[in-house]
Amino acid sequence: MKKIGILGGTFNPPHIGHLWIAEEVRVRKQLDEIWFIPTRTPPHKKTSVLDASHRLGMLKLAVKGNPYFQVNALELERDGKSYTYDTIKELTMNYPEVDFSFIIGGDMVEYLPKWYLVEELMEMVHFIGVTRPGYTLETPYPVDRLEIHPLDISSTFIRNRLKEGELVRYLLPDDVMNYIKENQIYGYRDPQA
Repeated sequence: MKKIGILGGTFNPPHIGHLWIAEEVRVRKQLDEIWFIPTRTPPHKKTSVLDASHRLGMLKLAVKGNPYFQVNALELERDGKSYTYDTIKELTMNYPEVDFSFIIGGDMVEYLPKWYLVEELMEMVHFIGVTRPGYTLETPYPVDRLEIHPLDISSTFIRNRLKEGELVRYLLPDDVMNYIKENQIYGYRDPQA
């Protein structure tokens, strides 16, 4: 049976921290692939996110060099909020021969009790929780805990630096940085100017 890890998120923008987590989990948990699934409207976030077409475009560029990474846009094809329950239900119906694991950071491990239909979700998919600075992996739910060396990078940190015209080189894949420059998103200002 094929083993696939799912890494969901807004990827606003996708950065090396996302790629690092995905590769660490893939190798250490002996998964065949990692599928990155960008959310349309995350139920737990109050702020708006960049248009889905930009996030999808950047994510495809971010993963293109790794043959074990794929992008799946199924949540972008649905209207409304992106609930993990709906995504996993659809994936398990469409790919019954696949054993899926859902990868979440420490922040989401702590938030699990508030997830939509979490009890049902726990019956459908295996969770892998990875360390994240400032969060524990404590939860009443069965989560496979994976300690990884953290890269303390967030999309918010990167967006703020871009907006202020500060350097973000080496925080993003080069193709993603070029996309941001070309499309002038996140209030991008050239730090060299």
